[in-house]
Amino acid sequence: MMQAARASVPVPDADLPKLCPLQGALCARPSVESYDQFSRVALSLLRFIGAAYATGASDCWEAAYRFADEAPGIADSPLLVARAAALVRILRSGRPCELCFMPPSCRRLSKDEAELMQLLAVARSAQPGELKSVVCRFVGAGKEDATTQAVSALACC
Repeated sequence: MMQAARASVPVPDADLPKLCPLQGALCARPSVESYDQFSRVALSLLRFIGAAYATGASDCWEAAYRFADEAPGIADSPLLVARAAALVRILRSGRPCELCFMPPSCRRLSKDEAELMQLLAVARSAQPGELKSVVCRFVGAGKEDATTQAVSALACC
């Protein structure tokens, strides 16, 4: 009788590996490889610039310019870096919290990076009404026009 009662007690999943709570959220986001070449270059530049702001290291700026110079198909690399920097600068001033950038070599995207890639994709699709609505969700009131101009300028490089 005692054995039957013990057999019906549910056993916790002690043998199953515990998953990181962020794993599901990270898996839901696309990886870097799902974007085209221009978007990957822009993302890397945004990451270098984000690292420069976070650390204050001038090496990050040099890395951004060097990366843009070496990227295939970029006609004016200093302009591309300047436009990426302008976007990061505007976003840093128009958000209540810091942007979260992954290291430049990371294949995964943070939530902020995934939203930035969505902004860039919408800007490149040349649908201004849709861009403004996506920008409003990302930055909120006050910086919509500047952000829309900055992301449109980056998309045109």
